[in-house]
Amino acid sequence: MGARDVAHGRGAGPALPAALILLPRLGGDGGGGGAAAPAAPGHLERGHRAAPRRGGRPAWPRRPGAARGPLRHREVNSRILSFLSDLAFEDPWTASLTAALAPLGYVRVSSIRMQGILLLLFAKQAHLPFIWGVRSQFTRTGLHGYWGNKGGVSIRLSLYGHSVCFLNCHLPAHQENAKQRLDDFEHILEMQHFEEKKFPSALDHELLFWFGDLNFRIEDYGLHFIRESISSSRFNLLWEKDQLNMAKKKMFFLQEFSEGPLKFKPTYKFDLHSDEYDTSEKKRKPAWTDRILWRVKCLPCSEPKEEPREGGVSLSLGSYTSHMDYNISDHKPVTGTFELKVQPLQMEPLVVLCPVGTWSAEQDATVSYVTAPEFTSSAWDWIGLYRVSFRHVNDYVTYVWVQDNEISSEDGAKQVYLGAEGLPKLGGEFLLGYYSNALRSLVGLSQPVQVQPSSKSAEQQAGWPVASSAERLPCERPPCDF
Repeated sequence: MGARDVAHGRGAGPALPAALILLPRLGGDGGGGGAAAPAAPGHLERGHRAAPRRGGRPAWPRRPGAARGPLRHREVNSRILSFLSDLAFEDPWTASLTAALAPLGYVRVSSIRMQGILLLLFAKQAHLPFIWGVRSQFTRTGLHGYWGNKGGVSIRLSLYGHSVCFLNCHLPAHQENAKQRLDDFEHILEMQHFEEKKFPSALDHELLFWFGDLNFRIEDYGLHFIRESISSSRFNLLWEKDQLNMAKKKMFFLQEFSEGPLKFKPTYKFDLHSDEYDTSEKKRKPAWTDRILWRVKCLPCSEPKEEPREGGVSLSLGSYTSHMDYNISDHKPVTGTFELKVQPLQMEPLVVLCPVGTWSAEQDATVSYVTAPEFTSSAWDWIGLYRVSFRHVNDYVTYVWVQDNEISSEDGAKQVYLGAEGLPKLGGEFLLGYYSNALRSLVGLSQPVQVQPSSKSAEQQAGWPVASSAERLPCERPPCDF
């Protein structure tokens, strides 16, 4: 891609693609009895951005876990020092976006980074109990598969019982490498395998989003004609010579992918900090390198998708555009907004939690929960106590292992206790969440519970900052990885 950006206040360095997916509110009728599926309007953004400055020590990465929301594609700094630093600390884009979205009610479900290729998935809290089977994968294609500056990262999940996969790719650059880009994409699809018997590959999913710096260029036309077409907003003159559009006419499996009309300026290549296309000696031809496509399984592109099939999904595009006011990269970010309608295959959460009695920071607390008949717990499941505006699955105040802390089991309802030593001494409003290790997700969230403060602690600690869960050492956390 050849992009440059400034990260952490130091010199310029190469920057690579990132993406953010948001699953916002629930819409539609939503009820049971065959009612219309909840609609989940989502936003996807693909682009290139300089990394934000670090604002304090980021959270330490964990083992199994997850979170979700719109999709957004950014460029992330991929220099060696930054890469090594992010192995030990949460990268600044993840930390900044997580902090910005939390007040809006979004929780990070999952994230995966391969050098500079970053994919983040967020969801509104209401969706969390219906997001299961979260898995991620990566495939390197740089240096014949030994380096991750090129390749693809993906996140798959079950959403209300339907399979969805997000695939973020950074394909080879340069005008003459169209065939290599297609070969690399096919290789990525072949190499990515998930621990799901029904959906082992990306193409097995009911809904697949494919996006990123796909690097496809405009064939045949000269620089002057391309720029004149852009200046006069006659983008349609360039569509038929777009390499991806040309490939879709020849390759059957690409014909299954849909894309919105390219009614915005080509997003590459710009001079840094300007809206001017490349003025360097190379004078690269503008191109739509940054793209968002999707594939609904078993539905021909020509078939209407306004209403979901029986037990199926439908997707409609709301907007597809670029944002020219961002000028800290040689690419411009691209966003897509979608409405996803599904016929829910799962209407009730797998676990229902309820706090028992009045909670006080000075006393042990009890949680009662009931599981659905089809749910199987494990020794690695745990219940966490979260602030109401928690940011991700590991952003808990305290947690207990479900089986280790069980105190009773009667008529399908089980109870576990939380020791007073782990409860927040200043009290406040919190949520309880049940984490399934097998499904790698929070499969149950309680209604808010009020914890009465400890009278002694309230007097002693008034005005003192409360340490966040992100400041704890790795050994203090359950085995969650995202």
